[in-house]
Order: sequence, then structure tokens, then C-alpha cells
Amino acid sequence: MSSVESRDTAVSLSGAELRRGPRTLWSDLDLGIEPGEFVAVLGPNGSGKTTLLQVLLGLLPLSAGEVRIHGAAPARGSAAVGYIPQQRALDPLTPLRGRDLVGLGLDGHRWGPGLSGRTRRRAQVHAALAQVDALGYADAPVGSLSGGEHQRLRVAQALVGDPALLLADEPLLSLDLARQREVVDLVEKRRREHGTAVVFVTHELNPVLPVVDRILYLVDGRFRIGTPEEVMTSENLSQLYRTDVEVVRVRGRILVVGAEDAPVHHHHDDGSPLREEVGAR
Repeated sequence: MSSVESRDTAVSLSGAELRRGPRTLWSDLDLGIEPGEFVAVLGPNGSGKTTLLQVLLGLLPLSAGEVRIHGAAPARGSAAVGYIPQQRALDPLTPLRGRDLVGLGLDGHRWGPGLSGRTRRRAQVHAALAQVDALGYADAPVGSLSGGEHQRLRVAQALVGDPALLLADEPLLSLDLARQREVVDLVEKRRREHGTAVVFVTHELNPVLPVVDRILYLVDGRFRIGTPEEVMTSENLSQLYRTDVEVVRVRGRILVVGAEDAPVHHHHDDGSPLREEVGAR
């Protein structure tokens, strides 16, 4: 890939490999993500989905190969990258307001802004809250908010720095279907209006199926990359899981069903074993 192409590409992975101890999570991964493209990352626990985001955030180096974010090496705390973490329960007594949580997206990795920057910071936080329609509870304690409200604030936190790349790590977990749709709509609105590239780790493909451009499906060091129609086939997933898997499409939804009583063995990223059944996802 030429330097011009690398600079214009939101994410570029070339010959990427990542090992954790004796395990190779994935290797020979070539992936280019263009501005405004929505890529969903799927796979069982321990397949390296979250670890991939850590690489793009500059928190982990590759074991081999190269990674670039708009032509530059990933950097911890980069304003060019927004991050929606996995949802965590907060203590109801947490003395943090909604706008404070969003503000951490600007300065959570360093000391707070000086006097000259406070006015601009307030404007950025206000704009991010407005993007996700969360101004109504901007001054509420975050511990008192619902899961859906809290996740809206996390999306605002990821957008407050006006990122060119948005990374989302299982942002739909613990949300009901209506709240899942709200989060997907917020991310899609950002992508559509600002040309922001999106890398969206999820176990739930169907909520993002209407907006996703391509899928990266990781299973035990193997992977497939392509459109949903290309990747989500019985043949592909049977090869990835090394057992009979059937992909069924029903009323615009995709169901992945494993052969009866056929367990699939995976491992967490730390190497500990995990036993799963292939089922509806």
C-alpha cells in the first residue's frame, strides 16, 4: 500500500500478528478500513476482538506486522480515536455528573485543562451531549442513570474529541432491544454525517446488520473478512469453528446454529479455557 493510500485509510493492518503467551490470537491479518466504513468484529470470547481494539488504541504492540491509523502509528490517548468501552455498573454514589463523564473523553488521560481551555472544553462537551440527545441528564449523577442513558453518555464521551475513527467494544451488552437500536443509531448517525470510520465489536450482529459494510469474523486464530453476505454462510462458519454450523436467514435476521450437542472449545485472551455451544448469536 502506498503512503498516500495509508494516509487516506482510517485503519491499515498489514501482516498483523498478535501473540499472548504461547497463543497466537491471529496472524497474517491484512485489513484496510476506509473513512466512513462500518466494520463489525465478531467471534467467540477469547478470539482477540477486544485485543484488536487495544492495538488500535496504542495500548498493545503487534507481535509482527504493521498497523497505521490514518498513516500514523497508534498512540495512546489520541484525539483522532474515540472509544466506547464495555459497559460497567457504577456505584449509585459516584460523585460524577453526566457532563463530567463526557469530559473525560477530552482530558481523562491527563490533568485538566487550564483556564484558557475551559470555555472551549465546555462547548465541546455540550456539543457531544447534544449529538446523543443527553442534555436532559447532563447534570444528573451517573450512578442514578439507566443503562441506556449511561451508554448514551459513553457514546458522547467517545465523540467529544471529534474523532476520525470510532472504536466500540461490546456497546450493546446488557441493553434491551430498543436501547441497542438507540446506540446503533447514534453510531450510524456519526458515521453518516461525519465520515467517521467505525470498528464495532459485538456478539449481536442483527442490531448492526442494516448499517454494517463488512465483517471481520475471528475464531481461534482463523478469520474471514467480507460483506455479511460473503462471510455469514454455513460453509464459512463451519470452516472457522471446525464443526457443522448452519446459518439461517429469517425475516432479515441472521441466526447461527451449531450442530446438536457439538461443543466448540475456545480460550480467553489470557489462555484460560472456555467451553461454548455454537448457538444463536
